[in-house]
Amino acid sequence: MPVLDRFSMVGQTAVVTGATRGLGRAFAGALAEAGANIVIVGRDAAAAAEVEAEVAAIGVRALTVLADVSIRSDLEAVLTRTKEAFGRADVLVNNAGTCIHRPALEVTDDDWRAVMNVNLDGVWMASQVFGRHMIEAGGGSIVNIGSMSASIVNRPQWQPAYNASKAAVHHLTRSLAAEWAPLNVRVNALAPGYMHTDMSPIDEPQFHRHWIEDTPQQRAGEPDELGPAVVFLASRASSFMTGSVLTVDGGYSIY
Repeated sequence: MPVLDRFSMVGQTAVVTGATRGLGRAFAGALAEAGANIVIVGRDAAAAAEVEAEVAAIGVRALTVLADVSIRSDLEAVLTRTKEAFGRADVLVNNAGTCIHRPALEVTDDDWRAVMNVNLDGVWMASQVFGRHMIEAGGGSIVNIGSMSASIVNRPQWQPAYNASKAAVHHLTRSLAAEWAPLNVRVNALAPGYMHTDMSPIDEPQFHRHWIEDTPQQRAGEPDELGPAVVFLASRASSFMTGSVLTVDGGYSIY
């Protein structure tokens, strides 16, 4: 098979959580450009409609399912709607996430639980729901969006719950990959660095010193720079790759 053909996702269906903004929106667009039909999962109906229009303009089919990834029944409904519309789900991108900047001694139980509910429990439940479907269907690919924060401690802001959740996502990725590899389901993770999104106040002076100046490439990343990496992990281009964490952070975690 020619090299570029391995990146083609024509005829496949990709489910992207948190697809209504930021990284998820970029991932949905990149997978659509590779030829996949897209299931847009999020909680903002107006934003989802915008993404659906963008995907449709690329020339593939799009479906929006409003859902909260921390609720198992919502995720089961996403799978049901996906099968009704497209027959099966070939790819799951677990992208939905949240972060709270707060020193450890100020993190409340509610803060901790709010982060873990989305960043870890949501990834676990979605992987279990869609993983079971993929195994029954004969295979699939799961891409978990982790973070460089799984292996470094960010500064100057403190975010212990986020860091712990992403470290757990990386190891959950390896655990599922080991168990499901014989069943033809690959599970990998993408670990972004500082990116230009609503969640990252890149341009505020107090963050520039540590976030930008400490990055070897001396800049933040753009969401569309991660799109090709997600297509790689989701597609046959990475067919002999599972249980891996691909770091794309401008070199930040080198130090």
